Amino acid sequence: MLHIESADWRGGHRLELSFDNGESKTVDVFPLLDGPIFQPLHDIDHFAQVSIDPIARTVVWPNGADLAPEALYALSPVAIAERPEGLRK
Repeated sequence: MLHIESADWRGGHRLELSFDNGESKTVDVFPLLDGPIFQPLHDIDHFAQVSIDPIARTVVWPNGADLAPEALYALSPVAIAERPEGLRK
């Protein structure tokens, strides 16, 4: 079973993820944000509150939304601009 070791917000709906298989990549999560539980995550300020669940070891948000590591792993990597829109200093 795949798990997330770290998740860092990289502006917009992008996360830089490290998996327990040793791989890392930056992905745009927006295509996975479908349904009522994910609606609050369309707001960048809410999306930026991403964290790792210490038991399930996947990404979670304060509203209870979460994404399976396998779904995140299946996303194609994206490039990160030097100063992506919405990136906090």
